[in-house]
Amino acid sequence: MADLKDRIIRAAKLDVNLYEEVEADKNALGQAMTVVALSSAAAGVGASLQGGIEGIFWGVIAALLGWYVWAYITYIIGTKFFPEPQTEADLGQLLRTTGFSSAPGLIRVLAIVPGLTVIAFLAASIWMLVAMVVAVRQALDYSSTYRAVGVCLLGWVVQALIIVLFFYLLGERTLGVEA
Repeated sequence: MADLKDRIIRAAKLDVNLYEEVEADKNALGQAMTVVALSSAAAGVGASLQGGIEGIFWGVIAALLGWYVWAYITYIIGTKFFPEPQTEADLGQLLRTTGFSSAPGLIRVLAIVPGLTVIAFLAASIWMLVAMVVAVRQALDYSSTYRAVGVCLLGWVVQALIIVLFFYLLGERTLGVEA
């Protein structure tokens, strides 16, 4: 198994070969999950002044759930609705590549420094989106970056709606309010 630290650095550098490598490495799912968890923990630490320890915990849970849902939806959209002739992928490939696309999110830990919060989160968000496009393009064997951008954005919108609905319903139940 390849060194996780090396893979994280290569993923953050948007190394296309890394994304091809983890796409093919069926043993890299645990590493991909670790990257998502570390990235979301970094966000939690960065935002800990607002959310505290509980915010870190729920941030990791939400990030893992969001990652899985986004990868699954992206898989469906990319392979069923917008495939290219050479597109051949399974859900595991999308989970592995998109998990590593969370690597740039590690810089969100810098948000704990006063004055860097907005900059760290904005830079990480943009960087992660670009990494997601690279990951999807490689996993779905797209020749068009524009197609990968479209699939990522459409998948993100659907995923965001599902996550919002999930937490809305969870909140309704915890408060004892009928939906």
